[in-house]
Amino acid sequence: MKMGGQVSERHVELLAIGAGPANLALAVALSESAPSWLVESSLVVEQAEDVTWQRGMMMPWARSQVSFLKDLVTLRNPTSRFSFLNYLHSVGRLDDFINTGTFTPHRMEISAYLRWVAAEVPIPVEFNKKAVGIRPVRLDSGDLDGWQVTFSDGSVISCRNLVIGGGRDPYVPEAFRSLPAERVIHSTEFSERIGKLDKFGAHRIAVVGAAQSAGEMLWSSYQEFPHARLTLLMRSIGLVAYEGSKFTNELFYPSFVDEFHASRPEARRQMLDEMYRTNYGGLAPDLLNSLYHQMYQDRLTGTERIDMVSMSDVTSTRMDGDDVVLTYTDRRTGRTDSVRCDTVLLGTGFVRSMPRHVRDLADSLGLADVEVTRDYRLVVPGRTAAGCYLQGVNEATHGIADSLLSVLASRSGEIAADIVRHYENSRVPSHTA
Repeated sequence: MKMGGQVSERHVELLAIGAGPANLALAVALSESAPSWLVESSLVVEQAEDVTWQRGMMMPWARSQVSFLKDLVTLRNPTSRFSFLNYLHSVGRLDDFINTGTFTPHRMEISAYLRWVAAEVPIPVEFNKKAVGIRPVRLDSGDLDGWQVTFSDGSVISCRNLVIGGGRDPYVPEAFRSLPAERVIHSTEFSERIGKLDKFGAHRIAVVGAAQSAGEMLWSSYQEFPHARLTLLMRSIGLVAYEGSKFTNELFYPSFVDEFHASRPEARRQMLDEMYRTNYGGLAPDLLNSLYHQMYQDRLTGTERIDMVSMSDVTSTRMDGDDVVLTYTDRRTGRTDSVRCDTVLLGTGFVRSMPRHVRDLADSLGLADVEVTRDYRLVVPGRTAAGCYLQGVNEATHGIADSLLSVLASRSGEIAADIVRHYENSRVPSHTA
C-alpha cells in the first residue's frame, strides 16, 4: 500500500514470516509467556490466503505420522487452551476422535486445528503477504538495530526481532529443470495442480522418488485416474517402511536436541545418516501395504497399471512432440532406457541447504556461513539488540526433528524465552517503550 506516493511502513517489535506450525506455535508461546507489550506488538504474516498444513499433499485420506500430542503446545504446556484436544472439544468432535483409537489425525484435521489456533491466538495473522526482501537496518554507529521486510504488495514492515519460518525450498533435480513447467509437478503443488487433469483421461504419469510424498502421489493418482498408467522411478532398491521403533523414536524427543547440538560435527553427521530412514527414506506401513495389495490384485485380474523401476537414476529429460521422455540409467548394469509420459510428479523433497531468502539475508550481513545459537538465533557479529530466529532449517545443528512437528512446542518456548531475555538484557529501548 502507498500513501501520498510514499510506501507505507509499519513498525512492530516482532515479525514472524510464515503462518505454518512453527510460527503459530511461537505465537502461542509468546501469548502465554511474554510481556503483554510484546504480544501486542507482534505479527505473523503468511503469503497464502489461509493456513493449510502441507498444502500440496492435502488428500482426504492422508494422515500425520506423529502423535496428536505433538501439537503446538502440549509438550511445553499440557494445560494450554491451544492444544489439539481442546480444539476437538471446541468443535464437538472429541468423543468421535477418541473412538477412532488412533494417535495420528488426518492431515486435513491438523490443518483445521492450525486454522483454529490462528483465529484464536491474540497475535494477529495477516494473509496474502509474501515477503520479497529482507534488509538489515543499522544505526549511524553501524550497529544492527532491526530489520525491514518488503512485501509483494509494496508494503514495508520494520521490526526489532524477525522470525523466519517459511520452510525449505522445493528440490527440483537439474535433469527436470528444462522441461515445460506445466509438465512437472513437485509434491508441494500436487493437490492444486493434479486436479486440473481430466479424471478419465488415459494419462501416462511418472513419479520420481521412493519416500512418503512419492508414495502418496502414486497412490492418489492411481485412485483418481482409473485409466492412467503409472511408473515409479527410484534410486533405491525398493520401497521400504519408515524406521519407527520405540528406541528410534526417542531421538525425536525435544530433550535430544541438547545432546545432538552438543555433539561433534562428525557425530552429528553419523546420527543424521543413520536416522535417514526415520523420516526421508521410507513410507508409512499402511501406505506400503495398500500399494502392494493393490498391485497384487491387479496382477490377479490382469489389469496392471503401476510399473516400478528401482535402482535407477534419471539422467536426462527431453520433449519429443507431445511426449515427455525420461532417460534413466540402471545402477546395477549401467544400461540406459527411457520412459515416455505426459506428466512428471516429483517426490524429491527439499533443498537441504538454507532457503534462498536466508542466504540472501546472510549475504547482506556479510556472513560467510549461516549459524544459529542453541536457541535458534542467527549469529551476527557485534553487539545488537536486533534478533533473527530461524525455524525448521537447522537440521545440521539441531537434529533431524528440526523440520518436524515433534519439537515445535518446546522450540517455540525456547525462542520466546530467548527473545524476552535479550530485551531484559539490552540497554536499547523497544520501539513501543
